[in-house]
Amino acid sequence: MTAAAPQTETAPSSNFLRQIIAEDLRARKYGGRVVTRFPPEPNGYLHIGHAKSICLNFGLAAENGGVCHLRFDDTNPVKEDVEYEESIKDAVHWLGYDWGPHLYHASDYFERLYEFARHFIKAGLAYVDSSNPEEMRRLRGTLTEPGRPSIYRERSIEENLDLFRRMKEGEFPDGAHVLRLNIDLASPNINLRDPAIYRIRHTPHHRTGDKWCVYPLYDYTHCISDALERITHSLCTLEFQDHRPLYDWVIEQLAEAGLLQRPLPHQYEFARLNLTYTVMSKRKLIELVEGKYVDGWDDPRMPTLVGLRRRGYTPEAIRLFAERIGVSKAHQWIDIGMLEDCLREDLNVRAERRIAVLDPIKLVIDNYPADREEECIAPNHPQKPELGRRSLPFARELWIERDDYEEAPPKGYFRLSPGAEVRLRYGYIVKCLGAERDVEDNVVAVHCTYDPDTRSGTPGAERRKVKGNIHWLAVRSAQSAEVRLYDRLFIVPQPGRATQPNEAGANSGGPARVASTGPDTIFDDHVPFDEATERNYLDDLNPEARKTAKAYVEPALVSAPREARYQFERHGYFIADAIDHDPSRPVFNRAVTLRDSWGKEGSAKRP
Repeated sequence: MTAAAPQTETAPSSNFLRQIIAEDLRARKYGGRVVTRFPPEPNGYLHIGHAKSICLNFGLAAENGGVCHLRFDDTNPVKEDVEYEESIKDAVHWLGYDWGPHLYHASDYFERLYEFARHFIKAGLAYVDSSNPEEMRRLRGTLTEPGRPSIYRERSIEENLDLFRRMKEGEFPDGAHVLRLNIDLASPNINLRDPAIYRIRHTPHHRTGDKWCVYPLYDYTHCISDALERITHSLCTLEFQDHRPLYDWVIEQLAEAGLLQRPLPHQYEFARLNLTYTVMSKRKLIELVEGKYVDGWDDPRMPTLVGLRRRGYTPEAIRLFAERIGVSKAHQWIDIGMLEDCLREDLNVRAERRIAVLDPIKLVIDNYPADREEECIAPNHPQKPELGRRSLPFARELWIERDDYEEAPPKGYFRLSPGAEVRLRYGYIVKCLGAERDVEDNVVAVHCTYDPDTRSGTPGAERRKVKGNIHWLAVRSAQSAEVRLYDRLFIVPQPGRATQPNEAGANSGGPARVASTGPDTIFDDHVPFDEATERNYLDDLNPEARKTAKAYVEPALVSAPREARYQFERHGYFIADAIDHDPSRPVFNRAVTLRDSWGKEGSAKRP
């Protein structure tokens, strides 16, 4: 079964990975096979950076008639849960991809991984180290000094096999021993200085229960899993480039012993996604959730896929974004405006139009009969007549936007002001008479008269031309709704950095500092790239990232299904909230504005 191939929204561009695969196919390196994999750890929710990897792995496989495996890296039971597995599967399906029968877990290979570890011990290539973590870090050396041997490095094969068996059977507490490969303590690559490959964990596993008391580490598990699944092209991000010699060493040793089949997979690295005005470090995302800076993993301000989906993003927009940003070997920052533009482009084509008044003020047409009501006709989509039309009740009293009236308008203002004329969209031309104010001098109603010969859609109605055109809803039929106006989560392009790039260069690349994955991560699984920070990124949170408007909407929007997307004319693209929207309480989230107005009047200000 081949990987699912959603219709590509833009022509695929050439990149070094496409070129490598094309050359391998020409050379029949893997017998014409292309097998990739997406290997998430089930310890959290996927974010937009993972979407890039999903689209890349599943997309390249589909383009070349291959398959892509979904494999859960479930080697750390302390952090993992079946809830996360289900959320990951749902996210991959939502993006439009299917792994078919190729669903795997690293835990599927625990028996073989254990036997392979015993092989390394028997070959004199692994030993049990009983040093404490501090001593192990000290002996491992630095970037300028070679490592030094542990006193346990010379243990006999028999003793190592016995200790490793007893580790597996649970005789020792967590941290008492680790199993390390015996490679090269003098290597300039710290990853080859006798890396740990097994640790003790007295923690039940969500798939294997209490069977195991030792669990393999990522660098050991990852490459062997790829080889066992006959992966051809193992794609990962640049922080694993220095780990590739270990990847190759492990599977080459096993292949030489006849324990793995050739040809072996090859690891290729690409730059991870660094998106401006957000963070994608797992640690920071957890901090945002646990510190209640956001309302959970699916908060529409979050870069998680569940958050983006609830915000109103479409799978098509995210796939389009992944294709447009391309694949690079150098770290760069991508302006979030590119992601927003992809959503606008997608929703402009598919979203039906509706009217919502977000900051209502009453407009009274003094010469319109108080007991009269008529229907004005509006297209559901101006470029798609096949989507039909809808009727809008029109009456004497209407809701309009508060900023559509100015007592003393600035130059270039073409909406309502005393003596000015505008067209009520899909309705009549009206002439403003003035405003009604309360005792505190606040405008509570605007008064006007209408020209009955100017109704849109009737013969001769368009002969009179006016510059202004505003939207409206009849007071009697408009329905109240909660509208959540979401914006960027942070007010600076690179949260936490003391020096910010200028706006124009935010997506133009340049080096990004990469966190070290040296000796201090000896007991960690894979440690993702995380941009270096020079101050608290929480200080850069956007206080206006969410606003709530008590709005009025067209009557039909009350019964809109959850996750239905619309363009609210003049306001942007909105989605009926996936959780809170209900006919008794309509709730809509703004996905994106109609155009990028970030930093302009009415939006959050850059410092």
